[in-house]
Amino acid sequence: MTGRLSQAAVTVILVAAAFGVVALIMGISGYSVTEVFSGSLQGAVTAKGAPSSTVRWAIPLFLIALGVTIGFRAGFFNIGGQGQFYVGACSALAVSLGWRTGPGVLVILLGTLAAMASGAVWSFIPGYLRVRFGTDEVLTTLMMSFIGMLVLQYLTAGPMRNPAGSGQTAASERIPDAYRITGSSGVSLTVLLIVGVTAALIWILLERTRFGLRVDLAGRNATMARWQGINVRRVGLASFVLAGALAGLAGAVELYGPAARLVTGFSPTVGFNAVVVALVGLLSVPGVAAAALFFGGLQSAVLFLPIVSDLPPSALVLLHGTVALLVTIRVRAKRRVAAA
Repeated sequence: MTGRLSQAAVTVILVAAAFGVVALIMGISGYSVTEVFSGSLQGAVTAKGAPSSTVRWAIPLFLIALGVTIGFRAGFFNIGGQGQFYVGACSALAVSLGWRTGPGVLVILLGTLAAMASGAVWSFIPGYLRVRFGTDEVLTTLMMSFIGMLVLQYLTAGPMRNPAGSGQTAASERIPDAYRITGSSGVSLTVLLIVGVTAALIWILLERTRFGLRVDLAGRNATMARWQGINVRRVGLASFVLAGALAGLAGAVELYGPAARLVTGFSPTVGFNAVVVALVGLLSVPGVAAAALFFGGLQSAVLFLPIVSDLPPSALVLLHGTVALLVTIRVRAKRRVAAA
């Protein structure tokens, strides 16, 4: 068994262990484990519209997780995808509302580019602090995420607020239908093409270019990489910028797809869950795609379960957390062994 297959097998075992722990907790709490997992399977796969819902929730996870993957492979822990996602969505909305009469394709293109640029800038700031001053990027990217949340809250409750809204929820105006690339399902050929092309480009970048080799060398041993003439700071900054651009792209896809407007606090955990997706996917593009579909299915199941069970949605959130805990322990253990 190759090293990659061995790692994949261990990851599957950890996910199965997480399911076992959550099933035990649910059983002790008096819920029917069979009913819950049957309902989860329906919500993720077999119910009408379930596959589409799974893909819909997997798309932002996948795009953000691709950026997390680049950062982690370079040895930088950029966990600020949530803020980059929000800032990207806000930038795309600003372009769309500011140019209501523009050609749909052109507005979408410019809005998407604005989203990627703003996400890249939002990620560049902690990246620069890390490579220039040695600031802990976990802390700075997390803080930038909270600031991004406040930016979203300010815009949806202030300059971009829908004046015709009920006032119960801070939300922006809807973008014109001409600027939509999907309906409410969040899945269309256009979106799938965007995601597919992005995935292919990132795979080529990481696996078939000098930059990808430098990323891997810097992540495995930064000192050795410097001895070989690699500018680790430049590689680090590039990884931050690419991660932010991908998170911003996810924000644009969300706006032009199923959302059509921004609401304060929408998709509040997608950026953080993307970190788990990247780790479960073993920091490879195909693995991240599979992990995104898995967690997208869990999110779809969370929305479906109240129809067939009285289990609170927090139970599947517990599953997310358990998987994250076990995978993080494994990653930490591997790093300790490598450092020994």
